[in-house]
Amino acid sequence: MDYFRIEHMEALLGIFTFLITAYLGIVVFIKNKNSWTSRLFFILSLLIDAYIIVNYLSLHPPQPTPENQLFWIRVVMFVCSFIGPTLLFLVNTFPGDKFKMKKRYLFPALILMTVSAAASLSNLVFKAIDYSTGEPLPIPGPGIPIFFLDFVGLFLLSFIVLIFKYKKSSGKEKVQNSYFLLGVVATFSFMAISTVIFVVILKTSATVFLGPLSSVILMIFIAYAIFKYGLFNLRLIATEGLVGVLTIILFSEGLLSGNVSGILFKFFFAILVGLLGVSLVKSVHKEIKQKDELSDLAASLETANIRLQELDKQKTEFLYIASHQLRTPLSILKGYIELIKDGAYGKVEASMVKVLGDMDINNEHLVKLVDQFLDISRIEQGRTKYEFAVVDICSLVDNIMNDLKVKAKQKKIEIKWECPKKIKKVDCDQEKIHHVIFNFIDNAIKYSDKGIIKVMFADEGKGVAVRVIDDGIGFEKADEVNFFQKFYRGDNVKASAVTGTGLGLYVCRKFIEAHNGRVWAHSSGLGKGSEFGFWIPLKHMATLAS
Repeated sequence: MDYFRIEHMEALLGIFTFLITAYLGIVVFIKNKNSWTSRLFFILSLLIDAYIIVNYLSLHPPQPTPENQLFWIRVVMFVCSFIGPTLLFLVNTFPGDKFKMKKRYLFPALILMTVSAAASLSNLVFKAIDYSTGEPLPIPGPGIPIFFLDFVGLFLLSFIVLIFKYKKSSGKEKVQNSYFLLGVVATFSFMAISTVIFVVILKTSATVFLGPLSSVILMIFIAYAIFKYGLFNLRLIATEGLVGVLTIILFSEGLLSGNVSGILFKFFFAILVGLLGVSLVKSVHKEIKQKDELSDLAASLETANIRLQELDKQKTEFLYIASHQLRTPLSILKGYIELIKDGAYGKVEASMVKVLGDMDINNEHLVKLVDQFLDISRIEQGRTKYEFAVVDICSLVDNIMNDLKVKAKQKKIEIKWECPKKIKKVDCDQEKIHHVIFNFIDNAIKYSDKGIIKVMFADEGKGVAVRVIDDGIGFEKADEVNFFQKFYRGDNVKASAVTGTGLGLYVCRKFIEAHNGRVWAHSSGLGKGSEFGFWIPLKHMATLAS
């Protein structure tokens, strides 16, 4: 009974290793038939499957006679004679598609393989079998060193070649070589323990049936190294292989069962596992497909994003050049208008005064628009220069009030503001802060038909906050976070007659952020006025560092 169980286990182990090896070899070969790495791996899988079969037959010969068992042992050695050279060829070629093996090494390896294979089928490797210990122990012949040189020697040489390839490689190839190397080390260690130590040193063949496991370890590691960065769905392949092997093993166990009920139960269970496995494979395939689609989409988006960044950069450069070129003729035009007004080209008729005034106003609008484009292009190209100094905010606002009081008076809008007595001076770029406050108050005038505009200052923490509050058209909550984005204009102003580009507040935000500050916009709703403000620290970071 114990013997039957051991033989049963050996058979199942043989079937398992045979199927795994065959499956990996076929999958790798089918995926890339033109690659010599795939071809050599397939040849290696055929040799290992042949070894699994003849190894089992050597332990359980069809005719249990000494001559028949010796024959199958010699066939095992014959098959093994081809494994070492094939592994060496694979190591040299991996992971490329072309066969790589220098002729000065190729021909000696082929000669050694041929001599070893021929010797294996004769008395030179194993001349007889010793049954004196109760176990069949092959008696080595004078040609056993040739076999060891071919099988063990070339195996070790493959290991050395892999170490050199691993050290020289980099990136994904280095990772692939590491898996291959790990597989060779694990396989050689397992073989050394189960075969060499037990058979040669301890004089027992009890572990010989475990030999196929070492080959499966090697094949799994090599296959994983190929799959790792190849065009293979590793999870799907592993799932399909596992389901197939489990189903076949269960069927095999059913066939080896000693009674009808056991056979029926194992067959039913095998069918159930197969059906569940098919469902699992479909699920994994669907998941992998979705993942691949998302990966492709992400790659497309990344490519599109890079292209958009390039276009945005080109747009910024064009904007800078175009704006810079426009600035000069607009300045010249303004100069000529002033000269005509002053009578440099003769007396100006009364009917021309208004026309010249309109020309001057529209020219000024164009100048401001060009300045905005220049500011944006400088900001995005990192060309904006900041000159920080201690600034009296009150004097700054006084100057802005003088510039805008006529515009406010025309719309019957009152601007209220009072410089706080305790307001501290701020370390900032005067020109940029002037631009921001001017823009906030100017917008408040533009988008208000009447009422009062309040300009408020407050010490907050280690900085100063400036708020411009109006009774104008207001805006919805959704607009708050978007007002300071480039080219954004709220729904509240689109229906109004006031024109704009949506660039002014964006420039303001960038200027304030350069001061390590923040901006905000608040409103209680349409028609309920609004508040635009900013906060900047009293001391600039560069000043603090010094």
